[in-house]
Amino acid sequence: MPEGYDERLTELYAGHFENLRLFVPDPYDLVLSKLTRNADRDREDVRHIAKARSLDPNVLRDRYRNEMRSSVIGDANYHDATLEFWIEAYFSRD
Repeated sequence: MPEGYDERLTELYAGHFENLRLFVPDPYDLVLSKLTRNADRDREDVRHIAKARSLDPNVLRDRYRNEMRSSVIGDANYHDATLEFWIEAYFSRD
């Protein structure tokens, strides 16, 4: 997850449960959380999120570069290329 993701969590059903709090990540953070594994199911999730939400690819790139790239495990250039592939494949609005 990108740095600062915890500040962007949204609580679901606030006050509804006595001993349970549910949080969901911001959609950009959710997409980026799938970047390093990049399995088939991750790509399908990203495709679905991109289709269901009107996400700005520039926000995704900026958040990756500023909050995540310096801490990815493995070859950062590989992850850069994966992100650009995802943006081209799933976020283009033709």
